[in-house]
Amino acid sequence: MSLDPARTEREVEALLFAAAGPLSLEDLGRRLPEGADIATAIAALQDRYAGRGVELACVAGRWRFQTSADLAWLMTEERDEPRRLSKAAQETLAIIAYHQPVTRAEIEAVRGVQASKGTLDVLLELGLVRMRGRRRTPGRPVTFGTTEAFLEHYGLASLADLPGAAEMKAAGLLSLDLPADFAVPNPDELAPNEDPLDAGDTPQFHIDFLGEEQDEA
Repeated sequence: MSLDPARTEREVEALLFAAAGPLSLEDLGRRLPEGADIATAIAALQDRYAGRGVELACVAGRWRFQTSADLAWLMTEERDEPRRLSKAAQETLAIIAYHQPVTRAEIEAVRGVQASKGTLDVLLELGLVRMRGRRRTPGRPVTFGTTEAFLEHYGLASLADLPGAAEMKAAGLLSLDLPADFAVPNPDELAPNEDPLDAGDTPQFHIDFLGEEQDEA
């Protein structure tokens, strides 16, 4: 007994429409009556949906209905999501703001834990911190400082509007052995012991910027 091709086409259409994921010909065959011409039904559905808002597509040997490529923009939703800094990133940012120009080793000395590269990556990628120059010490380590975006983000007219040193010391975000002549740094000027960045000095980011930081101690 031959099966009605139109009915098989409708059955294949129904299965693909309701499926949670793409289906292979074997998947469809297990659901349909024996002898159903699935390949012909698939070809007929492709012709029927050609040029429509939804099309029948083959993905890794399996079939599914999907939005036509030229209409994918309709499914895109743009929204702003606030990016919350981890505790490690907040502490690192505060240290950079008050100690700049500051190296990674100096940040670690103040925090008392090793700084994860991902922590600085977050701040660099968000534009709150920038690479300023290189310290005139062995190894010429890169120095970091804040940006105008940092001031804009926290609503500060200048670094002079930052909370007082005493408050930051009490919070453990400033070294307790600050020199007597400590002053708010000027992020626009190189320090006496700081050289400009070398050509090609650019930050290399990790992939997961806002994941859990390993140094959140």
